[in-house]
Amino acid sequence: MPIDLSETLVIGISATALFDLSESDAVFRSKLESDPDTAIDEYRNYMLEHESEELSDGTGMPLVKALLNLNKYQIEGEPPIVEVVVMSRNSPETGYRVLHEIRRRKLNISRSAFTAGESSVDYLEAFYVDLFLTTSENDAQRVIDSNVCASAIVKAPPFSCEDLDDEQVRFAFDADAVIFSEESEIVNQTEGLPAFHENEDKEQDVPLQQGPHANLLIKLSKMQERLPGRIEYSPVKLAIMTARNSPAEMRVIKTLRSWKVYVDEAFFLGGLQKSRFLKAFKPHIFFDDQDSHLDPAASEVPSAKVLYPSSSPLKKLIEDRKKR
Repeated sequence: MPIDLSETLVIGISATALFDLSESDAVFRSKLESDPDTAIDEYRNYMLEHESEELSDGTGMPLVKALLNLNKYQIEGEPPIVEVVVMSRNSPETGYRVLHEIRRRKLNISRSAFTAGESSVDYLEAFYVDLFLTTSENDAQRVIDSNVCASAIVKAPPFSCEDLDDEQVRFAFDADAVIFSEESEIVNQTEGLPAFHENEDKEQDVPLQQGPHANLLIKLSKMQERLPGRIEYSPVKLAIMTARNSPAEMRVIKTLRSWKVYVDEAFFLGGLQKSRFLKAFKPHIFFDDQDSHLDPAASEVPSAKVLYPSSSPLKKLIEDRKKR
């Protein structure tokens, strides 16, 4: 009988987002520049020589460990609460080091895809993936453009994740162009903050359209219902960290209510630096679309960038502004 993962949160993660493979990647890129014809063979030899060495955590490791820990709440006979699939451009042979490290750490990850240089994103839908974390901008862009699932590029690992709790998974999301569509942010970018506030106050009873991570947030909210205890004390905690403030906050609350999504915490910061609040909230992952928020946050907490679709008016607007 086919396995039903419709109720399961499925995370697809590249090997380079799960583990720190920067050293082997540097070896490959160096050889690619100096001698392209032998780069693959040299990389293969390097991976074989080092395949028994331990790997350090990548940016996505704290999230994966905490999510897999939720499966202790799985009821016998029901599908797992969380599944993790490792996706890699390595061949199965050079990917041995990744699989060896997964077993050494006793991570409950049984599914993987090793595509020998080909993009693995074509298999996300087949694996029922809800969120794909990667270090490749090209792969993240393809996923966002295909609208198969949520996707983000992880930043470099923070200085330390030792104080992150494995017993409660914490997600932090930006609002506009991440959870919600970019329609309101376009008003902000083109007409200014006063016009944005006026528009959001006037349209507060009109729900915002869904953005690239809306379905992920909705699934996380539904997943809370499968977990024990009152929702306020759920092992999954959801927060929104947005530069919005009054009078633009009501539309956010009313939109989430219309989606039947429960968010534990919401921060309407009005331009204050998000990293100060993220340091206190301690999320296992923070999603935002702007480097001005992500770069300060990434040194404190695991952070990932949500790209705009290639056809996005906001993407074109920002790119045109950079050319000036």
